[in-house]
Amino acid sequence: MSRAAENDRFGLRAHKAAGDFEADAFAEAVLDLVMQIPPGLVMSYGSIAAELGSRASRQVGKVMAHYGAEVPWWRVVHSDGRPADGHEDEALGHYRAEGTPLRHGASGYRIAMRDALWRP
Repeated sequence: MSRAAENDRFGLRAHKAAGDFEADAFAEAVLDLVMQIPPGLVMSYGSIAAELGSRASRQVGKVMAHYGAEVPWWRVVHSDGRPADGHEDEALGHYRAEGTPLRHGASGYRIAMRDALWRP
C-alpha cells in the first residue's frame, strides 16, 4: 500500500476530488473517534461534536452520511437513542450481535443511552 493510500484510509481524497464533500481534519477526526467506540456502546452526533470541541452535530451527520460505511456507523445515534434514519433494521442486527442495551416501546426500539453512552 502506498503511503498516500495509507494516509487516506477513509477515501477522503477521492471524495474531495469528486467534489462530493469537503474532506478536512474535522471529517477525519470524526471517523477516527467513531473507530474508537467499543462494541456495545454508542455516541450521539452531538457528543462526538462536543468531544472534538465543536457544536456541529449536523456536520458530524454529514461526515457519517458521506464516509460512514467505512466505520462502525451503527454506533453513532441520535441523542434520544434512535439509530440513523433509514438504517434501523440493519443497525438492530449489529446492536443485538454486540449486546448493545436497548429499550423497546410501541414506536420501535431505541438505544438505552444511560447504559450505552460511551465517553472517551
